[in-house]
Parts: sequence; C-alpha cells; structure tokens
Amino acid sequence: MRDGLPVTAGLLKQRLACDIPAGYLEDYLALDWLEWHGGSLRLTITGHNICQGATSGRNKPG
Repeated sequence: MRDGLPVTAGLLKQRLACDIPAGYLEDYLALDWLEWHGGSLRLTITGHNICQGATSGRNKPG
C-alpha cells in the first residue's frame, strides 16, 4: 500500500482518480491517507507524510 501511494498521488494531481483501483481507494480512505474534500479526493497530512517517506526511501542506497 505504502509503495503505491506516490502513484495514487500522481493520479490525483492529474485528476485521474477513476484510475485508482477500488480496493486501494477504500483502503487509503480507511487508513486516513486520503479524504474527500469538496467532492474530490486529496491526500491527508498523514498521506502526504507517508508518500514522502515512500519516495525518499527509494532514493536511499542499500
């Protein structure tokens, strides 16, 4: 789930939330990584932090 969050965030930026698999969407909402805001989805603070951690972890050697 954590590794897929940056891809999901990218889809949200491109306004392609319809391309997020339904199971993932429900899980991200349940984990409070995404939230509904004014009829659209966005990352929560927690989701943003998780996304940054997942992205920075890929750039570390080892």
